[in-house]
Amino acid sequence: MIGLHDDTDSSPPPPPPSRAPEFAAKIFAEGGWLHEGLQLEHRPQQEQMARTVAAAMKADEPLLFEAGTGVGKSLAYLLPGIIHAVDQSRQLIVSTHTISLQEQLESKDLPLCRRVFRSTPELQPYADFKSAVLVGKSNYLCTTRLAAALRDKQELFASPEHSELQRIAAWAETSRDGLRHELSPAPAPEVWEWVCADSSACSRKHCDGERCFYQRVRARLRLAQVIIVNHSLLFANLNAGGAAEKGGSRGVLFPDDFVVLDEGHTVPEVATEHFGLRLSSYGTDRMLKYLYNPKTRRGLLAKHGGAFEQQLVADALEAAEQFFGFLRDKLLDKQPVVRVRDALDCDPWLDAPLLALIKAVGARADQLDEGRERDELLDQRGRLKTYQTSLRQWLAVADDKFVFWLERSGRRQNIVTLRTAPIDVAPYLREELLERHTSVVFTSATLAMGGQILPFQQRIGATDARAVVVQSPFDFARHMRVYVAADVPLPSPQGARLAIESLIDYIRFCVLQTSGGTLVLFTSYHDMRQVADVLAPEFARESRPFFMQGEEFSRTELTRKLQAAGNGILFGTDSFWAGVDVPGPSLSQVIITRLPFDLPTHPVTEARSEWIRDHGGNPFNELTLPDALIKFRQGAGRLIRTATDRGVITILDARILAKSYGSLFLESLPQTQFTKLTRETRGEQFHPFA
Repeated sequence: MIGLHDDTDSSPPPPPPSRAPEFAAKIFAEGGWLHEGLQLEHRPQQEQMARTVAAAMKADEPLLFEAGTGVGKSLAYLLPGIIHAVDQSRQLIVSTHTISLQEQLESKDLPLCRRVFRSTPELQPYADFKSAVLVGKSNYLCTTRLAAALRDKQELFASPEHSELQRIAAWAETSRDGLRHELSPAPAPEVWEWVCADSSACSRKHCDGERCFYQRVRARLRLAQVIIVNHSLLFANLNAGGAAEKGGSRGVLFPDDFVVLDEGHTVPEVATEHFGLRLSSYGTDRMLKYLYNPKTRRGLLAKHGGAFEQQLVADALEAAEQFFGFLRDKLLDKQPVVRVRDALDCDPWLDAPLLALIKAVGARADQLDEGRERDELLDQRGRLKTYQTSLRQWLAVADDKFVFWLERSGRRQNIVTLRTAPIDVAPYLREELLERHTSVVFTSATLAMGGQILPFQQRIGATDARAVVVQSPFDFARHMRVYVAADVPLPSPQGARLAIESLIDYIRFCVLQTSGGTLVLFTSYHDMRQVADVLAPEFARESRPFFMQGEEFSRTELTRKLQAAGNGILFGTDSFWAGVDVPGPSLSQVIITRLPFDLPTHPVTEARSEWIRDHGGNPFNELTLPDALIKFRQGAGRLIRTATDRGVITILDARILAKSYGSLFLESLPQTQFTKLTRETRGEQFHPFA
């Protein structure tokens, strides 16, 4: 959570007129302030988008806008959005899915907006707009909690952890923003949880607003016209109440704000994650041991509790071990994911111990005077109550609008997680986003299927919203070549080995024929690993840098390494189909090994398929195919990132030729002309750009 509640929030006065539509027209027109004043290229698609977005913002209406690669959509929503925010004393929330886009907005696009505003006298009043980037509250250091941890370290930490606490304290003296990722190596989680801002003890009444890193960012937040956030944090806060909790009749996160969701194609998936429950054995253990760890005899109740309360924690820990152990042994012994359709026949091991602990922690809090320590105990009591309520909901399996399941994960496969998710996420998106009487803009390069946004509109509950599609201005006919391997065996259990051997053969051939860099996209980590085991040594002998997801570096680091290598090869699965931005010859080929259909066996996909079928629909046409088409378009979109980029898309899944739906995938590419390859003809037919 980011803790958005502010006691000073109140209903704003009626806003002055917004000049966003008027100025958007002048900024983006041919011969306008961008074109003539800053010598930037005029893009008709960008002008159309800016005008449409400005009108939606002024009217407080929802909008879906697909803008192909190269349209310049960031400026098309930022410039009118900032003008609208300043004119009306409102806040523009820009939410993204990837860190890379957040970084681009902060370091490149917002400075360019200031340059635009300063270039023209009429726009100069907007040049001093303020912006802020929000990350989760637990990422910030709270100096008040740090001071308390240092003072009470004997009760809270084992001796080996004292040096880690001192390291954090020394870093705090020089840190600019107090963000966890600034500290290298990363702080130990069991120490960081005692000093981060994710607690009621970090608040305006307890913390020095000049010293506490989180309170400083809150102060910047209150003055900001533009707030950048990610989808995950946005929906976590919506799930916790959002603007509606603060009493605002209009707004999403804050009273009277308006929102742009960039990379909007990911919204249904992220919303599904956050509008459900997630309770894990690991999180339960951490929550209880924060109160008291029987082995180390340290924790919050080592100072504020006695033997009675400490024993209650030990009882709860033992009950949790029995409960999660039962689920692991009974349901997860043969497979890592299991759907739960009916209430489980198991003892409610945790309910009574949690109830007793909730009462005891509350009683201890009531014995303390008003202040930080009392708030800390009340905060923990609240978390215990929320946990108990959520656990009861999961065990009842009583809501037919949700799917319930169990997962086994972790290095030793011993972490058990209880999950739920809405089967149809549209009602929740309508309530939390589209019916908040404010403008909400969904934008992406891939919202449509076959040129129509209707399937996406239905998915998010926005069938009445205006939807617009504009094409990319790039010359794909000249700069992109598409090849389809016609003789790769179709996926089947019987032909799995032959299919892998064929993938290895084609990837080897296509990579070694291409002088620049290659991104190879897989739908299975197992397949990727098998191919890499064979080809990685061969690439090394050819002096071609090779990188693979999941080995050492994050996606952002791998992307940077591919960019720097010039002729590298990067293997990636699910998350690499989107958000990878490598312009120039460092990415000259994208190889798609399989069409990206989701496995129908996952509980969420299975439940949604059943729901569609029960309502007379076709799950493949209404769910599986649209999702695969959007992901396919995202994967192909990694290739051409600038007007001068050139490269090839190579598709190694013959279903694109053999199945009736294959034409939809080919038609979704910006370059629809393609060349068939076979082993016999590929030497003559395959012609990557020099």
